[in-house]
Amino acid sequence: MRPSGRTTGPATRWEIARPSRTSPLPGVDMAGFRIDEPASLRAIPHPAVTVAFEFAGRSFDIDAEGSPGSMRSAAIAAGLAFGAFQVRAGGVECVQIRLSPPVALSVLGLPLAELRDNVIPLDDLWGRDAPRLRDRLHHARTWHERFALIEAELSRRLSAGTTADPEVAWTWRQIVASRGKTQVGDLAARTGWSRQRLWSRFAAQFGLSPKRAAMLVRFDHAVHRLVDGHAPARVAAEGGYADQSHLHHDIRAFAGTTPSLAEAEPWLTADERAWPEPR
Repeated sequence: MRPSGRTTGPATRWEIARPSRTSPLPGVDMAGFRIDEPASLRAIPHPAVTVAFEFAGRSFDIDAEGSPGSMRSAAIAAGLAFGAFQVRAGGVECVQIRLSPPVALSVLGLPLAELRDNVIPLDDLWGRDAPRLRDRLHHARTWHERFALIEAELSRRLSAGTTADPEVAWTWRQIVASRGKTQVGDLAARTGWSRQRLWSRFAAQFGLSPKRAAMLVRFDHAVHRLVDGHAPARVAAEGGYADQSHLHHDIRAFAGTTPSLAEAEPWLTADERAWPEPR
């Protein structure tokens, strides 16, 4: 039985909506959020490309590490390797979409290496299609209608978009299936490619190396186990880390904070409801 985890904090006051069925589009997951009070939250890296639409007439104010100033946009795309960043809003009504890298490659219409660790306005990628979709989301009456609108747009883009090399997509699936514990050095031989070619193509299409991808997947699994209340020593031992200090190093590298503070991050504590999956 899984520990019950932490149930207090801002995330418990949010309205969180989930689609009533699994998306027919593999590699796509969605959740809806309504936060009535002003919010200042940190977005934590996740092994997916993140797209978010605010449809209530407000905008996200984004403070990304290393950026000279804030970015304001009502629809954003965050690369697979983004660093933790601060999001401020006077309240939120949004649909957030998580895209596996092979799907994101088609949906966003550019190699993820061009997005890399950046957070950019989706209008820069989709042009006028982004505000049109926001307007339709605003006028939709239910979360069900909003999720259907998103699915229709993604389906259209998937059918016309670029596809990942099968070897690159397979490598990603192996990394995810092993929760980041696979020996990435062995994956090239199993694809029939040289290590150099796989590393180069993977980085060009997804924006990070297979090794970094494995670190990200391993971190995501580990930090959610900490949120669920598992002991750090056990998480480190079962998560493929050399020791507890190795786990702490990776959490600081990806989340920009200590493990104890990461456990209370609202976006992480909300994941149990917003993105339920076995951990």
